[in-house]
Amino acid sequence: MIELEGVPELIDPVMVAAFEGWNDAGDAASTAVAHLDREWKGEVFAALDAEDYYDFQVNRPTVFLDNGVRKITWPTTRLSVVRVGGDKPRDLVLVRGIEPSMRWRSFCNELLAFAHELGVEMVVILGALLGDTPHTRPVPVSGVTSDPDLARTMDLEETRYEGPTGIVGILQEACTHAGVPAVSLWAAVPHYVSQPPNPKATLALLNRLEDLIGLRIPLGELPEDARAWQLGVDQLAAEDSEVAEYVQTLEEARDTAELPEASGEAIAREFERYLRRREPGAGPGSGPGVATEGGDSPFLRDPGSGRTRPPKPEQPGPESVPGATGDAGGNQPDEGPENEGPENEDPDGEGPENEDPDGEGPENGGAPDGDSGK
Repeated sequence: MIELEGVPELIDPVMVAAFEGWNDAGDAASTAVAHLDREWKGEVFAALDAEDYYDFQVNRPTVFLDNGVRKITWPTTRLSVVRVGGDKPRDLVLVRGIEPSMRWRSFCNELLAFAHELGVEMVVILGALLGDTPHTRPVPVSGVTSDPDLARTMDLEETRYEGPTGIVGILQEACTHAGVPAVSLWAAVPHYVSQPPNPKATLALLNRLEDLIGLRIPLGELPEDARAWQLGVDQLAAEDSEVAEYVQTLEEARDTAELPEASGEAIAREFERYLRRREPGAGPGSGPGVATEGGDSPFLRDPGSGRTRPPKPEQPGPESVPGATGDAGGNQPDEGPENEGPENEDPDGEGPENEDPDGEGPENGGAPDGDSGK
């Protein structure tokens, strides 16, 4: 039995988790949980034992100086609690760490023990994958679940993916078998500009999470960071005619595929978010006029102000042609998100990075695009 001394009784708690590595293209998912922790001043109450789950030759500890004293930070997974007040208070349990190298079942069981002890009502796992999506369009975010009833009531996709998976897929299935409602949210990151950070994808995940759990999330400077990121990629793409032509091809394919989406539920969802952010007390960076995904309004931040700009995108080649997706190391995956076109048939969308999808330690530096939590 886990004893959680000092953790108050939580109100309708939801666990939100993200893991660096194979499931976290562009660091979009882990950055989203870090943003929640920072904005709501989360308090860490537990950390899993690094010796149990990590290969330190894969995820090495780091040494730092604290007032002249050398200390070591070990790779691990930490849990924190944020108390969210307002008219409809709801607390969050944030889980942020690195995809474990071993003992995945024990890892998930330990997280579920915390969830049970805290009375968690739902688990939301964030992920990001590389896909054939242009950086100039809103970031596609798919929501999937293994629970047919949850899929119907929350307008989610019921996962049908078969193939290699990461810790996101394993944790979602563990939740399902334990009777805990679980949802995975996946953002598609342009494969030709996959280097972190990607604030536009992070912003898209937070917007979808806000809709899912009914909380107004303070965005801080994230919308401006997303605009600056897109402007930087625009400028870099304009310097290379082949990249510019390839981006235009992706734009045409995306616009053609999503033309029917320009009405109905998509518009209603955006309008509801706009109204929600007009309510008093929305907090800085969340008032009217703030673009939801940082790509559809004039740029407000000068890219020369010192903010991080992405490196020059790779030129299209065998690994970056329409229909190609891959992990952060350039390996080609088997599948991708369903809404990315006929070349990417994965409705679940495990996000590729450079971790071993089987939890046995990396063998070749990459893994195929994966599962959205089946």
